[in-house]
Amino acid sequence: MQRTIFSREQDEFRKLVRDFIAKEVAPHREEWDELGRPPREFFRKLGDLGILGVQVPEEFGGGGETSFKYSAIVFEEVARAGVSFGSYTVHCCLILPYLLEYGTQKQKERWLPGFASGELMTAIAMTEPGTGSDLANIATTAKLSDDGSHYIVNGSKTFITGGVTADMILTICRTSPFDPENRRHGLSILCVPTDSEGFSVGRKLEKIGLRQQDTAELSFADVKVPAENLLGEKDAAFAYLTHNLPQERLSIALNAVSQSEAALRLAADYTRDRNVFGKPVSSFQNTKFVLAECATEVEVARVYVDRCLELLDRGELTVADAAKAKLHATEMAARVIDRCLQLHGGYGYITEYPIARLYADTRVSRIYGGTSEVMKSIIAKSLGL
Repeated sequence: MQRTIFSREQDEFRKLVRDFIAKEVAPHREEWDELGRPPREFFRKLGDLGILGVQVPEEFGGGGETSFKYSAIVFEEVARAGVSFGSYTVHCCLILPYLLEYGTQKQKERWLPGFASGELMTAIAMTEPGTGSDLANIATTAKLSDDGSHYIVNGSKTFITGGVTADMILTICRTSPFDPENRRHGLSILCVPTDSEGFSVGRKLEKIGLRQQDTAELSFADVKVPAENLLGEKDAAFAYLTHNLPQERLSIALNAVSQSEAALRLAADYTRDRNVFGKPVSSFQNTKFVLAECATEVEVARVYVDRCLELLDRGELTVADAAKAKLHATEMAARVIDRCLQLHGGYGYITEYPIARLYADTRVSRIYGGTSEVMKSIIAKSLGL
């Protein structure tokens, strides 16, 4: 089905991203797999091309675009090429909305130029060893000094994407005592420089997929953070976190559909080239039927997430609609990529084949950003249940 949602400028941006991937990313895939993340120079190159700062206001050195379609194009081109941009999605799609929405003018002047150039890479630290999806149970504390000049942060975080790469961590802390009658009160966002004394990166967690997206444990031991690094209002972080969830979940859905499209192309190409019993695998009825089913599922999902993308740009994407997008797209991706791997036979299980990496990379999409079960609960609530 023909897509009509992109402008001429966005088509030109797509070509820029595609050419960059072919020249600067694809040749280094194996090397970056071993490293566990792209090198810092990679992010500076993204900054030089304007990819990191495309949605950063012009006054802070960015492109000044407001459409999320630019990020969607990056997702599609990365999946198409079977490569990774490391912690790009967290940096540009999760962190930037917080800085734009809740940062003061002075904070934006301090952080956004480096954000856009790749000199200041960011991450967000919410999850703790004992919290999981229960953000209201966060135990990391931030105590304001007697003179009000700084906070002292103590605690630990886990599953932090980009935690090794980041220069600044948006850290969710408890700034007021836990109130069992109002569990969501008392959380704040502190922007913690990673060169702060007492801050340390613990284990780099080894994952079954997303090998180039570093994920780490973080530790805060009497970390002194200037009071001016408080993002937004004190004790108001829970509402801030939920405010950005539709975009975060849509980004996961967009990635899932893009990966499914890539898997479909890989399976179609492989089955055309692979001969069994003297005939191409693509000539068998089962292959045709499987790929026909997959193509239908992928295209139906693409139409829905494209519609959600347009709603997001207009500020009309609801929490429930984003949950539907994430639930459907990620569950669909699991089915489609599994079937496409099956058509590769034994080679589908070998990691040098892109389909195997897609299979491993996509699995977490049903977990992070809210599990499929959490998405179902949100959707059910929207139905009045």
